[in-house]
Amino acid sequence: MGTERWDIKRLEELTKKGEGLLLEFKKKANFPEKIAKEIVAFANTYGGILLLGVDDDGTVSGTRDIEGEVFVMEQTIEKLIWPKLSYTLQIIKLNEKKGVAVFEIEKSQKSPLQLRDNSEAKGAKVYVRAGERSLQASKEMREILKRRMKAKDTQFTFGEKERKLMELLENNRSITLTEFAKSANLSKFIASRTLVKLVLANVLEIQPEEGQDFYSRK
Repeated sequence: MGTERWDIKRLEELTKKGEGLLLEFKKKANFPEKIAKEIVAFANTYGGILLLGVDDDGTVSGTRDIEGEVFVMEQTIEKLIWPKLSYTLQIIKLNEKKGVAVFEIEKSQKSPLQLRDNSEAKGAKVYVRAGERSLQASKEMREILKRRMKAKDTQFTFGEKERKLMELLENNRSITLTEFAKSANLSKFIASRTLVKLVLANVLEIQPEEGQDFYSRK
């Protein structure tokens, strides 16, 4: 991303599509930590575009002191996102007072990006993009992201656990970790390892959701 120059016409064409998996609108940087969550989610999924100075309905209205808004966001990105985020930035002036900033976020290639609660915090959270929402990644999703980025083939033995899972998915479009563990009489630890392994082997796909992820056959 970032090879093309943006202008108002191209922006308006993009915003007509509405927010989604690869696009987020923010009017101002009033809550930069919340916006940073969206940025981390983009980087951990497919990459994406954050437009600062665009209304929720997609109106390219601009915001005053866009340079100041961008400064706040860049400071937040620098302090709270780890490892270093790869992105490009362009500011488009609509008139003397208002402008729009285009943040193009690249997909992380090395490791899942994390968002600290503050610059001093040791603990950090991982977020992923699901539709137009940014969700905190489950333990399983974090493991999948981490191992996918190592680009190693995952091999597994198709045993009783896997057979039971496929049987369950013949009768259900998707299944949660809790449902699989209970139905197969497995500990959550073993059920989790099995699901992660099968996602990495491209047998299953994972759909992040609030609370619990859903797993379905490819």
